[in-house]
Amino acid sequence: MKRTEVNDIIEASDAFIRSFGYILPPFAYWSPDELKARVGSDSAMIRDHALGWDITDYGQGKFADLGLFLFTVRNGSAANVKSGMGMLYAEKIMISRQNQISPMHRHNLKTEDIINKGGATLVLELFKAAPDGSIDETARVRVRTDGSWREQAPGAHLALAPGESVTLEPDCWHAFWGEDGDVLIGEVSNVNDDRTDNIFRDPIGRFSAIEEDTAPKHLLVSDYDNWLR
Repeated sequence: MKRTEVNDIIEASDAFIRSFGYILPPFAYWSPDELKARVGSDSAMIRDHALGWDITDYGQGKFADLGLFLFTVRNGSAANVKSGMGMLYAEKIMISRQNQISPMHRHNLKTEDIINKGGATLVLELFKAAPDGSIDETARVRVRTDGSWREQAPGAHLALAPGESVTLEPDCWHAFWGEDGDVLIGEVSNVNDDRTDNIFRDPIGRFSAIEEDTAPKHLLVSDYDNWLR
């Protein structure tokens, strides 16, 4: 992706989020220089816990068709998990554009609630994981939607209207997209590590390669290793 496209997506996404009355935290609007200065003094957690802007085309170069906007608002650490204390949770706000697919994947550790916060219908394609972790194309899928069990055929589509949610355990393969419009999505989960805990069905990457054709408006979490270390 070109940096100009990333900057444009940040601006459009921020406006979409604000249209629902959701305001991102102050650090979302720090310049790269301010973020660099702050993580060197009082705000290292932003870098170390990968908080902030996250825009991905999964390395495929077609964001409108295969991509996702995310902003990680809070996230614990592996040290928290090991001790069983402290911040054991994570929260993201995401945008799935109309017919923009977030590709089929699962997690080894993360259980997550995916919540339609507003906009259009959020559609998920779901499969159960086989004992070896691969997709089981024969097993029925049983998930909780807002506390109630729902069962469906493998690969069937689960449609969530605004206000509805689904709980996805690590053994649930899932892909999702917005249907008939764009969707604002909330994600609440246990501690999240996007570098190691995303298992994709197809051989794709989690983060985008950025072509620096202009200066960044704000840094992405995938920029931190190069810009903030």
